[in-house]
Amino acid sequence: MFTLSILGSGAATPTLGRHCSSQLVTVGSFRMMIDCGEGSQNQMKLYHHRLLSLDAVLISHLHGDHWFGLPGLISSMHLSGRTKPLYLYAPEGLKPLIETILAVSGSGLQYDLIIEEISPQQPEVLFENQWCKVTAFPLVHSVPTYGFMVEEVTPLPNIRKEAISRYDLTGEQCQAAKRGEDLTLADGTIVPNSWLVHPRKTPHRYAYCCDTAWFDQLPRWVEGVDMLCLECTFDTTLQSLADLRKHLTAKQAAEIAAAAQVDRLLLTHFSARYKDEKIEILEREAKSVFENVILAEEGSTLDV
Repeated sequence: MFTLSILGSGAATPTLGRHCSSQLVTVGSFRMMIDCGEGSQNQMKLYHHRLLSLDAVLISHLHGDHWFGLPGLISSMHLSGRTKPLYLYAPEGLKPLIETILAVSGSGLQYDLIIEEISPQQPEVLFENQWCKVTAFPLVHSVPTYGFMVEEVTPLPNIRKEAISRYDLTGEQCQAAKRGEDLTLADGTIVPNSWLVHPRKTPHRYAYCCDTAWFDQLPRWVEGVDMLCLECTFDTTLQSLADLRKHLTAKQAAEIAAAAQVDRLLLTHFSARYKDEKIEILEREAKSVFENVILAEEGSTLDV
């Protein structure tokens, strides 16, 4: 299972119909939150996601609409009886902020909060477990900002039953075959690995980039992902404002998706000026360049 649940899709400030940036990514039994805008914990409750199910939180940058919900979330987990550690990956500066908030509010935690500050200059692996590998990479915005790539870790391939009987494979030889090794018979004949194991599933990949301006390396860093999430704060009539604030228009987001040859483009981080009846402007603009476009809909869960 590799799914994405959208909690918030708005830019800058929450509105009555749209919340600030936040997503849940679930890979197998591992669940992480990407960005934690104001009200994210309420959105989790509204859409029936358990607070205690989170294993990690990733923060893209320190503009408030991407992390102001974090102190409350951390505290609520404590009050809900959390005991397992929570891992937090965020740009430099968030660790002393969180520690100060907990100290001045007298909020002791009964679980370990493990904060790792990040500042990659190139794509860099943050962590890898039995379910997924997460890589961070720098974006171009008005403050240090990072995108995230989540790639599932696929299980080792299964041995072909006919190969076990044909070659009288031992347990050690089966494990070697699962690791991708060929089989050498007693007479020196080499049996290709593809004759021994079933094809391994291609791992799915999800990339999250919010907020950012266009820059040349981005399409290469997210090339070929199954789903690319990009901000589209403005439409092209506001290109000068997007350039000034280092954001993308919907058309630019689609151009990045096309250049990167991704399967699907998920648009998010909509300016409050686009009410529900106007949000289709962004969709039409993006689809004029790249066909497979999805607008982030709060409460929805998508298969990656």
